[in-house]
Amino acid sequence: METQRQKKIGGLLQQDLADILQRAASQGAPGTLISISKVSVTTDLSIAKVYVSIFPTEKSGKIMEEIKESNATIRHELAQRTRHQLRRMPELHFYLDDSLEYIDGIERSLKKGDNPIENPDLLPRRKKS
Repeated sequence: METQRQKKIGGLLQQDLADILQRAASQGAPGTLISISKVSVTTDLSIAKVYVSIFPTEKSGKIMEEIKESNATIRHELAQRTRHQLRRMPELHFYLDDSLEYIDGIERSLKKGDNPIENPDLLPRRKKS
């Protein structure tokens, strides 16, 4: 169960991270949409798990690598923005949120007439994060 403080910090980080990453994407990879679907913070506020959605999905692997490589830069910019709200910046762990892609796969297979409920092998297994 998340405390109010965890939710508040998660929301704050989510807003600022979305802004930082979208600005970087507009400069480095125009036409790419990056959004933060969720930020969950540990109870001791030392680690923030950041779930990132990237569209178009073909670029997601490359962009996730770039995000992970520039983790220190992103964390520093985030610390500058939140210095009045947070004493210590949590460590950032980035994960690719593939839920939109997963939903899209379900919708496509339903439109084709394939029923994933009757034939569960039609959809790839969902990765646990």
